[in-house]
Amino acid sequence: MEHETHTLTHHGNRPEALAELRKIETAQFQALAGLLGGLKGTKEGGETLLDRTMVLYGTCMGSANAHSNVNLPVLVAGGGFRHAGLLAFDTHKNYPLPNLYVSMLQRLGLEIDRFASGTGTLRGLEPA
Repeated sequence: MEHETHTLTHHGNRPEALAELRKIETAQFQALAGLLGGLKGTKEGGETLLDRTMVLYGTCMGSANAHSNVNLPVLVAGGGFRHAGLLAFDTHKNYPLPNLYVSMLQRLGLEIDRFASGTGTLRGLEPA
């Protein structure tokens, strides 16, 4: 299945490949929704497990079809952040992805202000 999925990501905009890829990605997001729902539905110490857990879901390609690794789509759930919904940034002057990691590491209590090529924290993802 993994090899098959990788082949489909190089779809060349062929409708039949895109339809198959949509089925796979729909199943992946259904599994993610199940995980998030389970975390949200489980209480521990007066909070949900989703409040106490950071979930990062993403991909290493912005467009696998073009082998582009810029403007990566990532989803962050839980972890005590004030989630603002979709955060869309300038596609040409975007924040480095390590800024997200700095925000996450700070939320875990690490006193750092840089990670890898990061320039600080991610704007729009502040603690709740």
